[in-house]
Amino acid sequence: MSEHIEYEARTVRPYAVTGGRVRSARSDLPLEALVEVMPGAVSGQGLPPEKRAIIQHAAHNYISVAELSALLHLPLGVVRILVSDLADQQYVRVHTSQPVDVNTGESPALSLSVLESVLNGISAL
Repeated sequence: MSEHIEYEARTVRPYAVTGGRVRSARSDLPLEALVEVMPGAVSGQGLPPEKRAIIQHAAHNYISVAELSALLHLPLGVVRILVSDLADQQYVRVHTSQPVDVNTGESPALSLSVLESVLNGISAL
């Protein structure tokens, strides 16, 4: 069934998926923001196929906005808007790292989120 939803998502133009919107209240979500499905939202009844696909992919584990974009074959901006909509409707919770100033001995101080991103990138190599 997920193949069917992903196929549907690829056949619809991005502007149609977002209702013509190019921004939303949270459309500046970072690529690494993690999406978590809220309890009771797993069915996603009454939602468009793209939003149901997001819920399906995030149902069993946290998944990043960037991963959702790749899995759904949709532009990042479209996925950001869809995730924002789902968060506003309380189907999902979005976890972002709030920058925390860390004194690294260098000037200016690097934020903890930057250091974590670098560490994750190195670990992926």
